[in-house]
Amino acid sequence: MDDPRGLVLVVEDETHIADLERLYLDAAGFGVHVERDGAAGIAAVRRLRPALIVLDVGLPGLDGVEVCRALRAEGDWTPIIFVTARDEEIDRILGIELGADDYVTKPFSPRELVARVKGVLRRHRGPDVSRVIELGAIRLDSARRTAQVDGADVRLTPTEFDLLAELIEHPGRVFTRAQLLSTVWGQADYAGGRTVDVHVAQLRAKLGARSPIRTVHGVGYAADA
Repeated sequence: MDDPRGLVLVVEDETHIADLERLYLDAAGFGVHVERDGAAGIAAVRRLRPALIVLDVGLPGLDGVEVCRALRAEGDWTPIIFVTARDEEIDRILGIELGADDYVTKPFSPRELVARVKGVLRRHRGPDVSRVIELGAIRLDSARRTAQVDGADVRLTPTEFDLLAELIEHPGRVFTRAQLLSTVWGQADYAGGRTVDVHVAQLRAKLGARSPIRTVHGVGYAADA
């Protein structure tokens, strides 16, 4: 299957970084539009309806976290990859209420960014064949990319959806963080296992008391009925 393409909105105030992102994304076949501040970024999302947003956290005025929060509050779930200057910001930028899909930390390889963009878009667009996965109160529809808990819809990001699907499709099986990074993110390893932990925290918050995800201390995670 060919890698998906589309318009990527880059919201980045540092010109040299924005130019580098534009160069590599364009070479990979994506359309690219650049904005320099948060307010302009939100306006561009509404106007252009991009396939994905590469969003710097440290924007002047309205920062990246506020931009993401504003879009999600409007019901706009365009996939977002955050660009952050410090690892310590990861918990904040992938905050449970925000629903970000991925992040890269400066300095980063532009090739890695392109790989992340492709991966998030593949997960967002999902498979063509309908498949329903159920475990306890959880029901996932792979074609519609929808999730329900006790019959009520729950909005998940593409990454959250694929992580939950991988866990509940194999009830009781214990996955290490490295295994989940490989199967869900398509990477042998990046940023350690912390990104898995953050996404699991997001899932548990959204699923509430009906979350089937169990922590296996010192190993990883499993899903139980």
